[in-house]
Parts: sequence; C-alpha cells; structure tokens
Amino acid sequence: MKYRTLGRTGIKVSPYCLGAMMFGAIGNPDHGESVRIIHKALDAGINFVDTADAYSRGESEEIVGKALKGRRDEVVLATKAHLPMGDDPNQRGNSRRWLIRALEDSLRRLGTDHVDLFQIHRPAPDTDVEETLSALTDLVRAGKVRNIGSSTFPASDIVEAQWASERRGLERFRTEQPPYSILDRGIEREVLPACERYGMGAMVWSPLAGGLLTGRYRKGRTADTHRATYGFRHMSDERRLDAVEQLIPVAEDAGMSLTHMATAFVIAHPAVTSAIIGPRTMDHLDDLLAGAETTLDDEILDRIDAIVPAGTGIGALDTAYNPPAVEQARLRRRLPEERSAA
Repeated sequence: MKYRTLGRTGIKVSPYCLGAMMFGAIGNPDHGESVRIIHKALDAGINFVDTADAYSRGESEEIVGKALKGRRDEVVLATKAHLPMGDDPNQRGNSRRWLIRALEDSLRRLGTDHVDLFQIHRPAPDTDVEETLSALTDLVRAGKVRNIGSSTFPASDIVEAQWASERRGLERFRTEQPPYSILDRGIEREVLPACERYGMGAMVWSPLAGGLLTGRYRKGRTADTHRATYGFRHMSDERRLDAVEQLIPVAEDAGMSLTHMATAFVIAHPAVTSAIIGPRTMDHLDDLLAGAETTLDDEILDRIDAIVPAGTGIGALDTAYNPPAVEQARLRRRLPEERSAA
C-alpha cells in the first residue's frame, strides 16, 4: 500500500480509508466478523479508519475499539459528531455543549484517550462557526484530538471556516470529507479546489455512488442487495442507471471490474487523499483490495469524462447535504404577491 500526506498535517495515510459505517446494526451486526474485516484491512496496509458516533448509534465505534486493542498506534483514527444521538434536541449539532460531550462518549466507546481526526459530520447553519471552532480548539489543546475536519461542507462554508480560524487564532479544519464518485463530480468545481488552496486533505465518501458502481444495479433489473432494502431513491434513478450502462463497457474494454474502475477514478484526482471504502463483508473487502493496483490511463479517464463531464453530476445521493437555501422552499420563493415584475 502506498501512502499519501493528509493535507498539510504531515500524517501519512493509505489511499484507501476503511469506513466503518457498515459495522453494527445497520450493516454487519456480527462483531467478531467485523473485527476480522478490520484486522485484514490493517494487515493489507490500510492505516486509516473512519467512523462516527451516529453509525448504529455508537455500535460501530465500539467494534472499532475492540479491533484496535493492541494496534491503536498503527492507525490514524477518525470519527465524527453532529447527527442525532438521542431524542433530546441538544444531543446533536455543532454546539460547544454537544461536541465536548460527543467526543467524550466516542473516546469511551473507542477505548482510546485521543482521536487523530475529529470531524463535524454536517454543517449547522444555526450555530456560529466560531462557536464550533472554539470548542474544537479546546479539545485539541486538551490533547484529546490531534486534528479537526469537516464533512460535506459546501465550498463557501469551507472558506468561511478558514477565515474564522485565521481571524480568531483558532485551530482550522485540516480535512474535508465530501461525497465523490464518477456519478457525483460536482465537488470538482469548488470544493476540491478550495481543499487544495487551504492545504486540506480530502477523504471522499461513497466512491461507488451508494453501490450503483458495483455493477449489481442494472437498468430493468431488481437488485437483491442489502443496500436495496433501504429504498434510496438514487438507486433507481433512471439517469444514473443509464450512465452505469455506459460505464460498464468502459471497464470491460479496460479489463477491469466497474468497482475497481470507480475506486481508482476517485483516487486519481490530485486533490483526493483517500477514498473511503465501506465493506460489510469479508468478500466486499477482498474485492476492493484486489483493485488496489488498478491504474486508469488518460484514454479511460477521457471516456469517463464523455459520459459524466467534469464538475457535473447525474441526480444526487439521498444522503448528500443540501443547504437550507436549497432544502427549504420558503428561502427560495418570494411571497406570492411579490413574485411579479409589475
């Protein structure tokens, strides 16, 4: 396994980051098998593990903690906070009150005294970014966090956070974790350039477009997969399925699987540090590891560009972040009596 520098932190990480979302109730509830999957990934040279408190309500972190006993120093360990962890309205978000509590809970579940990267899972428009950065700075100074990062932040939020850090002398986000795949290339326009400008490492999630780029989802066929049971709309988007049908021959002509082509595509971008792979089973991991040496030449990349042009996307992941200005109709529609020009 080759290693890349995570932004300008000086930390060396593998181009594959082991995502732990599928370990626990929402994916693989077998703790023993999940631990074996993590161990095999570490033995293969993957030294970067990403989880979150919200994954199976803390169960993922507990499994990762079990797997890292005796191996903690080998791993660059990342977790996240923001998503709801209870019915209490203050058990979520990006406030100082919650983030400090959330980290303490994560450390307990992970069985460690620090994480190498603590990330804000989603933006919180109702919270001053300086409030968030101030709390994270205190956690870094307390030795409980080594670096801080954001996840799924729009480019404007990334820039605002960088400016706030400089203005207030606070720790700054060193990483961003956006969605990125052949079908979801919107971050190439502003997010990835912003990461490069500020020296942020980019660890991208859903390189397989939520499973669509495994080749198991085909137009006119019903996929019998674990993920299909969740009813995500993006899995049946005809436009995305049409693109998949065009991409399959590209992979076949190159003598590689669609999965390997899709994963190699995202780590070929110069702004991307690591692709987050999220195996649920040992077979999934074995398949992903088998593609670690896959290299895409310019001809293949040009053919991909012809199907999904750079900086564009086809449809959208249901799990992608939409800012309030897009999500809430009231913020993009004037009152009826104000909509006419005369």
